[in-house]
Amino acid sequence: MPRRRLRHRPVAALLALPLAAVTFLAAGCGGGDRTDTATPQATASTATDVLGAANPAKGQPIKIGMISDGKYAASDATVEGRVADAVVKWVNERRGGLGGRPIQLVTCETLGDPAKATDCGNRMVEQNVAAVVLGGPAFPQPSWKPLHDAHIPTTYYAASLDDMLADPDSTFIFSDPVFSVVRLPLDLAKEKKAKKISAIVIDIPAAVSIYQNQARSLYAAAGIDFELVPVPPDQADMTPQAQRIATDGTGVVFVIGGEPFCTAAFRALSQVGYAGTTASIPQCLGENTSKAVPGSFLKGMTISAQAPADKNDRSYQLFTAVAATYGHDIDITNGVAIGMFTSMAGFREALEGIAPTDLTPAGIIAALRKMPEKPLPGADGVKFRCNGKANPSTPAVCVRGGLITVLDDKGQPTTYKPIGQSPIEG
Repeated sequence: MPRRRLRHRPVAALLALPLAAVTFLAAGCGGGDRTDTATPQATASTATDVLGAANPAKGQPIKIGMISDGKYAASDATVEGRVADAVVKWVNERRGGLGGRPIQLVTCETLGDPAKATDCGNRMVEQNVAAVVLGGPAFPQPSWKPLHDAHIPTTYYAASLDDMLADPDSTFIFSDPVFSVVRLPLDLAKEKKAKKISAIVIDIPAAVSIYQNQARSLYAAAGIDFELVPVPPDQADMTPQAQRIATDGTGVVFVIGGEPFCTAAFRALSQVGYAGTTASIPQCLGENTSKAVPGSFLKGMTISAQAPADKNDRSYQLFTAVAATYGHDIDITNGVAIGMFTSMAGFREALEGIAPTDLTPAGIIAALRKMPEKPLPGADGVKFRCNGKANPSTPAVCVRGGLITVLDDKGQPTTYKPIGQSPIEG
């Protein structure tokens, strides 16, 4: 099975999203020829070995909401609905549903419109859903507020708004919102014994704000110098910035933006002979990266990863098996798809063993808060626990750290490993 190439969202969609939500958009790393990314075919042995034996849910359905951005001018997240349907079918047929009862999915699409997002949140309240599952919505606040006010639990793959991160009551986020853009460079600096981190960041508020706020204090506390290097989106030649970074003692340079922006940064760093460690996010890589950037520069670059796109990885096998057996038209390399899988399957995994009598908003909140630490579906090696202690300053976050991979000279991922992981205290 060949490594699969990342299918990117348009750069406009990337820039429209909160930066922490950007981390879920892609699962693998780009480069090479396009491969077939259609929903794979499952075999009988796959169904038995990976999906589990038949264990059908029974009784009265329990309503669970799912809100997606759907399709609008800047983006197409319609795969979220197909993934959510596939996960629910799998759960109802082989995992005994939720508390033994079948899940009835109540869906709503915001179409990238904050007003419609508010409508979706209100609709879920009116439908008396017990909980709502989301991926990484472009505008999370409008749908979140009516649900939060109604004390209905919400789970997200990615969210970055301060009010949501600080919510100790009914919000649950299945990723570390600052791992790939803040903690990853810091962990690399510690590993490489670097004394300075420079971040080349596309100069838009959603991208630079996290470095102006959380990053500075975190790096200062670790005794590491930090320089933010904001660059206008339309600046094609970054040689001046690269020359300064190559000579100012920067040991780790981190690049944030879309593919064209990052390609220009990588090319400039390569041309000036930068010899330190380079790291970035999956959205920086695409089919043109390996054509425009020397393989000698790409080799060894560290990239944050949402999921290990490796056929031998158990979590990846589960995602592909669910997509093949219960879904249709699911691009298994699409980070939006994997993000929804993690959110929906993680929601079910967190509530394993919940009593049927606890399938109420209050009961589900209590069960999520009491869950033990478990492997996070779709992210092998990463664990989650939703007791508010993964990061006490952001009690809604259920995860510490994440996955990384290192590129080869063709811009392809090699192996994946979790970093920033430590047991989440009880």
